[in-house]
Parts: sequence; structure tokens; C-alpha cells
Amino acid sequence: MDNAVILAAEGANPLMPNWWEVLVTLVGFLILLFIVAKVAVPMFEKTFAERTAAIEGGIEKAEAAQAEANAARDAYKQQLNDARTEAGRIREEARSEGAEILAEAKAKASSEAARMTEQAQTAIAAERVAAQASLRSEVGSLATDLASKIVGEALDDDARSARVVDRFLVDLEAQQAGAAK
Repeated sequence: MDNAVILAAEGANPLMPNWWEVLVTLVGFLILLFIVAKVAVPMFEKTFAERTAAIEGGIEKAEAAQAEANAARDAYKQQLNDARTEAGRIREEARSEGAEILAEAKAKASSEAARMTEQAQTAIAAERVAAQASLRSEVGSLATDLASKIVGEALDDDARSARVVDRFLVDLEAQQAGAAK
């Protein structure tokens, strides 16, 4: 029994592994490593590549959408600026047209007023001439009547009385002109 214990003790050293077990384990590990390297790793790599592509595609789509939104915003701003510029131009055109219409109306009114003033002055001058002629004849007849009452004789000679009245009025006008100077 002592021998059995020694033999058992000699063959069953727990610190020294059995080479057959190490070899079988090593072969199993290499087969498992081969299967993992050929099947599992490519599937993981494929999944990682798909996820990376999906993420990068999503980022690219988001960047494209952002760029499109920025372009649309810029186009909107440009259209808004164009509309504002056009509105300003239309306002300025309306102002200038209004100023032209106003100036035209003022010129028309001014010419109409000048025409009316000229007509009025012509009418006044004609009325003045008519009034002077009427006054001359009335003053002449009144002066003749007055002179005949003062003198006591009738001054019926119309031509003579007209000359006397005209001379009197000319002298009167000359006196007024001399006094005005």
C-alpha cells in the first residue's frame, strides 16, 4: 500500500498537468478560435459597419437637411429683401409721380389764375375806359348845366361845351400828374 500511495503520489501530481489533456484542450481552443474568427467576427464586423454606415448616413442626411434648410432660409431672406427693395422702389415712384402730379396741378392752377387775372385786368381796363367816357359825358353835361345856371345863359352848343369840358379835364389831369410827381 505504501507502493500504491507512492505510485499514486508520483502520477497524480496536481502541479504537473497531463500532456494529453493540454493537447486536447489546445486543439479544442484552436477549433473554437477558428470558428469565432471565421464566423462570429465577420458578423460582428458586418453589424458594426452597418451601424457605422447608418450613423454616418444619418449624420450626412441631417447635414444635407440642415444645408437645405439654410439654403431655403437664405432664399427666403433674399426674396424678402427683394420684396422690400421693390416696395421701396414702388413707394419712391409713387412719391415722384405724386410730386409730378402736384407740380403739374400747381402749374395748371397758376396758369389758370394768370389767365383769369389777365382777363379780369382786361375787363377792368375796359370798364375803366367805359366809366371814364361815361363820367366825361356826365361831368361835361353837369358842368355845362352848372355853367349855364351860373352865367345865366344857355350853353346849347354841344361841340363848344364838349371842347370846354375836355380842356377842363385835361387841365385837371395835368394838375393831378404834377401833384403826384
